[in-house]
Amino acid sequence: MSSDNKTSKLTMKEIILKGSIIAVIVTVPSITTFAISWFILDNLMQAAIIGGVIHFIAMGFSLKISKKLLVKKESK
Repeated sequence: MSSDNKTSKLTMKEIILKGSIIAVIVTVPSITTFAISWFILDNLMQAAIIGGVIHFIAMGFSLKISKKLLVKKESK
């Protein structure tokens, strides 16, 4: 194998930073939706279901975002 085919890897600092960004993207919408719906509806079960639905929607978006964030651009 030639040295031209080396893939550049992310550093641990970059992985932690980008992973934290993805975690915020997933958790903040679901927690805020849960809290607001619990406050408005005054029903814990309905708020939990709504928060869970929003959580899985956010996880779908984070999958697309992580594919873009976790790929390191190769410098030529």
